Amino acid sequence: MTFAELDLNGTYTYADYLKWTFEERLEIIKGKIFPMSAPARIHQRISWKFTEAIVKFLEGKKCEAYAAPFDVRLTPLKRDNSNKVHTVVQPDLCVICDLDKLDDKGCVGAPDLIIEILSPGNSRKEMREKYEVYEENGVKEYWLVEPQDKCVFVYVLNEAGKYIGLQPVTDEDILTSTTFPDLQIDLARVFDN
Repeated sequence: MTFAELDLNGTYTYADYLKWTFEERLEIIKGKIFPMSAPARIHQRISWKFTEAIVKFLEGKKCEAYAAPFDVRLTPLKRDNSNKVHTVVQPDLCVICDLDKLDDKGCVGAPDLIIEILSPGNSRKEMREKYEVYEENGVKEYWLVEPQDKCVFVYVLNEAGKYIGLQPVTDEDILTSTTFPDLQIDLARVFDN
């Protein structure tokens, strides 16, 4: 089967995803296919800066960071089998502290922190579909990075399981994680081209 033969209006599972061998990168969100575009240079540079800061922060801690491509399988029913998983995403960067969620194929369940960097053409997916699925699955903190405006939108899960949007953080600020209060990132350095 080729990518062109897929029914983009069909519903797919992680089991389907595992069978595909085509070159195109994609994600499945609530059973629907979302093609991924190749990231631009600025996207990769910002991703590297965040990765560098987080990996340094995690030294000696029992959490692990993973950068795309890295499969995160989400389902409200933890450890469900691949025939029932209808969401597999590849966040730009994620931090997982419950190492029991990790297996040879990636992560099963919600990471503690997910960072997504917007690119032209994927903004709607990141801002709506992923926001909803990350909230539903209990991702504690979600950073949505806007490279053009040099800002980060931070969403933190409250006790009711709903995201609360914090004040946007710009390249003039230090970004401090709510989930990891000692994690502080100088955004001027991240957005420096």
